[in-house]
Amino acid sequence: MKICFIGTEPLEREFFEQKIRTHELHFSDDISGIDCEPDVLSVFIQTRVDADLLAKLPTVKLVATRSTTFDHIDLDACSQHGVTVCNVSSYGDNTVAEHAFALILALARRLREIFMHTGRSDFSYESIRGFELKGRTLGIVGMGRIGRQMIPLARAFGMEILAHDPYTDTRAAAELGFRYTSFDEMLRHSHVISIHTPLNASTLHLFNREAFSKCRPGLLLVNTSRGAIIDTEALVDALDKCIVAGAGLDVLEDERPMRREASHIISDEIIKKMQATFSDKECRAQDLSRVKDLQILRWNAQLIGRPDVIFTPHVAFNSVEAVERINQMTVENIAAFAAGLPVNVVAK
Repeated sequence: MKICFIGTEPLEREFFEQKIRTHELHFSDDISGIDCEPDVLSVFIQTRVDADLLAKLPTVKLVATRSTTFDHIDLDACSQHGVTVCNVSSYGDNTVAEHAFALILALARRLREIFMHTGRSDFSYESIRGFELKGRTLGIVGMGRIGRQMIPLARAFGMEILAHDPYTDTRAAAELGFRYTSFDEMLRHSHVISIHTPLNASTLHLFNREAFSKCRPGLLLVNTSRGAIIDTEALVDALDKCIVAGAGLDVLEDERPMRREASHIISDEIIKKMQATFSDKECRAQDLSRVKDLQILRWNAQLIGRPDVIFTPHVAFNSVEAVERINQMTVENIAAFAAGLPVNVVAK
C-alpha cells in the first residue's frame, strides 16, 4: 500500500519508517504536497478530510486520524466514497487533564498578568493577587476518560466537584466523590469550569450568551476540548463584563491565529474573494459565510492578546508519553486494516 502521512515531524517520520517497512511511505506537510496516489491517508486535527479532498484522492481507502476526535473528517463523505475511518481511541487522558489543571492554576494565580507586570514601576501586589483553589467548586463538563482524570487532581487541591454529562454513572460518582448536576446548576455554583466534552450538534456554542448570563460572577473557564463549544463573541463579552474573570484556552473556534497573524489571514481572504467568480446567489452565500468566519477570526485574535486569557496553541495532548501512544496506535490501525481486520473504526 501507499501510505501518506500529513503534518508529521522528523521524529514521527523516523518512527513510522522504522515500524512500517512493508509499505510505501510518503510524507507531506499539508494536502497540497501529496505526491502520490495513496491507499491510506494519515492526518491530524488540522487537516480537513471532506468530499472535495476525497474526490481529488480517489485511491484512498483508509483515513487514519492520529487523534481521538474526528470532527475534522466528513464521515458521510467517507462513507459515500467507501473510505474506512479509524481513530486513536485513547492516548492522552492524563496528559490533557494535567494540562487543563495547569491552566486552572495559572488562572487562579494570575500568572500571565504577573509576567506582564514584572519590572513595571507601578508594581502592585493587590493588582495581581490570586486565590486558593481549596474549598472552591470545580465544574466538569463531560465525564469521559479525561473528565474523570480531573477528579483526583481537583480533590488533591481540596476542591468540591460538580459534573455535567448526558450519561450519568452513579457508581463512579460515589467512588470518585463527585456529584452530577444540570448544566444550569453547574453554571450557578462553579468557581471554575473545565470543558471535556466532544464537539457535536448539542455542544456547539454550549457556552453562549445565555449560558454566561447564568454563571457565577468571576468564573474561571478552561477549554482543552474543541474551540466551537464556546461562542467566541459571547466569551469576549463575558470577559469584558467580568462575568468570566479569566479563560484558559488550548483551543479556539478558528485556530488560524495560532500560526499566522490575523491581519495576514484577512488579507488572503480578500484576495481570494477578488479572484473568485460566483453567481449572484453563490456570492451572497459565500459573502455571509466569509464575513462570519472573519468575525470569529478577529475575536479569536483579540482573545489571544488579553491579559485575562492564558492561551496555549492546541498542545494539551503534547507529552512524550501521549505522542508515543498516538504513533504506536496509528501503526496498529494501519496494520489491522492491511490485514483485512480494521480496528478502532469510527462509525457514522
